[in-house]
Amino acid sequence: MSQEPDRLFAQPLPEVPDFVFNEDVVRVFPDMIKRSVPGYPTIVENIGVLAGQFAQPHTTLYDLGASLGAVTQALRRHVRIDGCKVIAVDNSPAMVARCSEYLHAQDAMFQELLPVEVIEADILALDLQPTSLVTLNFTLQFVPPERRLELLTHIRQALLPGGALILSEKLRFEDAAEHDLLTELHVAFKRANGYSELEIAQKRSAIEKVMLPDSLEQHRQRLLAAGFSKVLPWFQCLNFASLVALP
Repeated sequence: MSQEPDRLFAQPLPEVPDFVFNEDVVRVFPDMIKRSVPGYPTIVENIGVLAGQFAQPHTTLYDLGASLGAVTQALRRHVRIDGCKVIAVDNSPAMVARCSEYLHAQDAMFQELLPVEVIEADILALDLQPTSLVTLNFTLQFVPPERRLELLTHIRQALLPGGALILSEKLRFEDAAEHDLLTELHVAFKRANGYSELEIAQKRSAIEKVMLPDSLEQHRQRLLAAGFSKVLPWFQCLNFASLVALP
């Protein structure tokens, strides 16, 4: 499928609206995420690899906040365990529609993929089936902070023994100098990927009120409070990281 380049913030806007996952964003999302999140392709592909170590026969695997289904596709490619099924969930109608198209295209390219169901729903209101694997790939940072523990507790209660939650997030840092340095290095990454100063500034203005990152220690403490027994960081590139949380 053709993918449009991300030019959403290339022209000066009289007023920058809050960022939403609408049809405009969906059209350019693959280009946007690749040029904005360092290590994104590595994270996505290796979530599939890690999932193969935790997925259990005849269980459901969840991709919560699935967007266009990149993680779902990785799960379907890498998990080779009898009876597993992937449920991909997103609350954006535009994302769900395009995700379904992409997964249909994947079905045409590969054989023996895991079955998948794509659901438009609020993950905070979702009734989770017993599961051996849940992924939250750059999703929790868009959940209201006061409801993050509730969501993680719900996931922990649904996880089967031996399962895992894989959580990827943008990080903030407690040390101001460290935070400022890694923020500037991230800006340099975006410049190197062709974003102008105007695009960087307007995107920051659009997203700063709706995406609220936590520190690594906040994530660890919250996951432990939700009932997880171990939290293992497995990837970090600049101010983006991914963790495995075990029940």
